[in-house]
Amino acid sequence: MRGVKWSVLVGLWLFTSLLAGCGGQSAEPAIVTTPLQIDMIIKQKDSEYWNTVKLGAEVAAKEFNVKLNFRGPDRETDIEGQIKLMEASIQAGPDAIILAAGDYMALAKITDQAIGIPVITMDAEVASARPVAFIGANNYASGQLAAERLSTLTGPEAEIGIVNFVKGARNADQRLEGLLDYLARYPGISIMETAYCGADQELAYRQAAAMLEKHPGLDAIVALSGEGGLGVGRAVREAGLVPKVKIVTFDSPPAVMEMLQEGTVQATVIQNPFSNGYLAVKQAVEYIQGLEVPDRTDTGTKLIDLNNMMWPENQKQLFPFVR
Repeated sequence: MRGVKWSVLVGLWLFTSLLAGCGGQSAEPAIVTTPLQIDMIIKQKDSEYWNTVKLGAEVAAKEFNVKLNFRGPDRETDIEGQIKLMEASIQAGPDAIILAAGDYMALAKITDQAIGIPVITMDAEVASARPVAFIGANNYASGQLAAERLSTLTGPEAEIGIVNFVKGARNADQRLEGLLDYLARYPGISIMETAYCGADQELAYRQAAAMLEKHPGLDAIVALSGEGGLGVGRAVREAGLVPKVKIVTFDSPPAVMEMLQEGTVQATVIQNPFSNGYLAVKQAVEYIQGLEVPDRTDTGTKLIDLNNMMWPENQKQLFPFVR
């Protein structure tokens, strides 16, 4: 299997997953004759992760007769742009808004203004009492997962760099908190530097290259996003430090999985973006129809390495579908 091109595997498994998601679900919400209007406002409108979220949301929209407006800024760091999208959505008055907040505090005020419009948060929370539900990963636990594997790779004495994504995003902060809390049990592990790449692969590459030059004794870098992992992997590879400098990252874009196969990346913590999108739309419909929805839905994470990436149960999460 290692000789098979990873992009081909992605296509085959994702196609199978989509079929499973479309045909294998029993829909609790009633199918309405007039389409419901639901706005989904995400952090960045074009990336591997968010495109998979969109696929899941579109499957649910088709299943439950929803007109889905999928919107997001060009960059995850464009918090003001996301606030403006929320303002426009509230003005339009859809049946529900699904929000993946780019900044926990900055999106709170505008979310508070969504009076009479149900708000579901997905992927990252917001500091507002308005949302009726959250769908996404347990990001603190995800950070702990990454730290546990990192400490195994480096041992109890190590110098480590961190490349996070957007400072102020709730999931970014929680992943970092979980990582640092776990590593605190090892007094010999030193965090040499923490950078924020804004989910920008090129910036992550430059930051990682600078870390490697500034800290020649660096043993590992943990990237807390997929885009960050791609930039870090490229920097370590170009510096000729594979496999001396270990890399633990997040998410499973095809390029990260190829780096895992070739040994540049040692492990990645994967989420379930397809299920995030699908369940956010489904629970929005349920809430609109007066059905009970859970306050929190944990869509799960798992640590993947070269040893377990081809296990059938892990393929289901690498190429996510709704169970």
